[in-house]
Amino acid sequence: MQDAVTTIIRNYDLAGRYFDRDAVDNLKSYFASGNDRIQAATAINAEAASIVKQASLNLFDELPELIRPGGNAYTTRRYAACLRDMDYYLRYATYAIVAGNIDVLNERVLQGLRETYNSLNVPIGPTVRGIQIMKTIVKKKVEEAGINNISFVDQPFDYITQELSEKDI
Repeated sequence: MQDAVTTIIRNYDLAGRYFDRDAVDNLKSYFASGNDRIQAATAINAEAASIVKQASLNLFDELPELIRPGGNAYTTRRYAACLRDMDYYLRYATYAIVAGNIDVLNERVLQGLRETYNSLNVPIGPTVRGIQIMKTIVKKKVEEAGINNISFVDQPFDYITQELSEKDI
């Protein structure tokens, strides 16, 4: 798993270059946002169960057919799997927030996800919508924790939804 610092170092090492202004600016930005990233992770961790629950309730209010007979979240087992997946997305998005790098999402979430969802006929649209709802809730919780600059919160959630949306699964 890479963080922003190791990614910058790796890229410049592979190119055999010293840090230029862009590298230094990226490092400064990452370190300047470090406390906010940790505080955001703390706020998310403290509210994780509530975030997943609220996001799922909002999703099922918007798309009630998911929990009706024949829906992909119908039956206790499928409903629990949906909540489990939402929790995974939240946890790994939190890791990416702290790392300042989305590589963990590719390594731990997205690689096998496409194949799994294909084999289970899981619809992508509602999955993407659930992640978007979760992002909105997380941003609110992080703001409530007193963090002013929350721009880094969007990146992992947006990346997950983009990757799922652009893939034909």
